Amino acid sequence: MISKLAHIDQDAKIGQGVHIDPFTMIHGNVEIGEGTWIGSNVTIYPGARIGKNCKIFPGAVLAAVPQDLKFQGEDSTVEIGDNTTIRECVTISRGTLDKMTTKVGSNCLLMAYVHIAHDCIVGNNVIIANAVQVAGHVTIDDWAIIGGSSAIHQFVKIGMHSMISGGSLVRKDVPPYTKAAREPLSYAGVNSLGLRRRGFSAESISHIQEVYRYLFLNSLNNSRALEEIEINLPATKERDEIVNFIRSSERGVMKGYIS
Repeated sequence: MISKLAHIDQDAKIGQGVHIDPFTMIHGNVEIGEGTWIGSNVTIYPGARIGKNCKIFPGAVLAAVPQDLKFQGEDSTVEIGDNTTIRECVTISRGTLDKMTTKVGSNCLLMAYVHIAHDCIVGNNVIIANAVQVAGHVTIDDWAIIGGSSAIHQFVKIGMHSMISGGSLVRKDVPPYTKAAREPLSYAGVNSLGLRRRGFSAESISHIQEVYRYLFLNSLNNSRALEEIEINLPATKERDEIVNFIRSSERGVMKGYIS
């Protein structure tokens, strides 16, 4: 299952049933979970922690030192969850003193040429399409989908179940359950199709839409909109997640609907 033409450092920990193709380099201080498949010409540097049953395609580079001038050689990591697929030429950098790790969750798909920079936190079931560039300190919550060739500014947060159009420049936070498109990036509706596929009821989706009417369609500033939401709409898990996301945003959220 491990090619003789692959170089595996003696200090690497390789689980049972791992398949490693020729010309792959795995350094010391690396852990790879059982059942993972690693294609040819992959480079895995010290600090990588890879889960079970992952698929890592040719040309990927994991746990390289971050492209950050403040990095001082700290003993940081990259953590990859179970059942995640990393396609050709994906690069994922180690963390810095900020978080000491870069994380990608379980059941994710990172398509070819994606870059995940230092100290990013990517949740579970996330899909990041081809050539998306994610700067440092970005947070992408569970079930988010990022369209191809998008660029995400450092420190941006992308909420759960959101969907971002391909080719987007993401400079502001994207709230949960939304679709984001246009330039500058703005609200394009609730991700109702994705929510239905994931088992949200029609009532829950309608409630989420009502929350965003206050935020993005009623010509209210965010502070006033949040007050109106809490006064007029019943408390639900989804309502409170949206309100807390908006209130905790440090970069500010994307614009409302632009015709």
